[in-house]
Amino acid sequence: MAKLFLLRHLKSQWNEDNRFAGWVDNPLAKESASEAKIIAQKLAGEKIDVVYTSPLIRNEETVLRIFDNMPERYPLFFHLDGGKMQKWGNFVDISQNDVPVYVSENLNERYYGKLQGLDKDEVIKKYGQKEIHMERRGFLERPPKGESLKDVYKRAVPFFKRYVPKDLEKGKNVLIVASHNSLRAIIKYVESIPDKDIDKLEITFGSLISYEFKNNSFVKN
Repeated sequence: MAKLFLLRHLKSQWNEDNRFAGWVDNPLAKESASEAKIIAQKLAGEKIDVVYTSPLIRNEETVLRIFDNMPERYPLFFHLDGGKMQKWGNFVDISQNDVPVYVSENLNERYYGKLQGLDKDEVIKKYGQKEIHMERRGFLERPPKGESLKDVYKRAVPFFKRYVPKDLEKGKNVLIVASHNSLRAIIKYVESIPDKDIDKLEITFGSLISYEFKNNSFVKN
């Protein structure tokens, strides 16, 4: 039975600094190396056949650090552009130890617009806890010049539906390594969470969520 694993990236340096990252690239924090080993141990009993992630460094670096701790499993990165796969390299074939990692901007974090780079506590003091919470977690609300979760849903979920079920139907175990709001959008779809309840969903850094794929539906473990 195929399984779907969802993993929020490990803590980045801007997360450590309490800044809104959004689409800004920044590396993982130093503490993330030991956490990657723990995640690899959790996945040790599962054969990951396919990985999907975004081009943000914190997501790709999370993938690399996890596979650093998985002996004889080697990630190969490919870019998905408009449904057409473009190889990042010149590969004749892929061995059974190689794991294809498909990269798409559709799995990027929510674009935080004018909030990107700002200190979260300072923004909350200026605009209020409730307003900023809904701009970060609500479905329709959006930060100034940024994306709502609905906007993220409209790019992340069609991408998910286009690729992931096909892999699962073939019996492949799929790992998605992505950012908080792209994963929240996917979970909203998979678990049929109503718009009014989605602001309650939180996923901590490095959290691993798993589902079994049964009869074309998802059962949470």
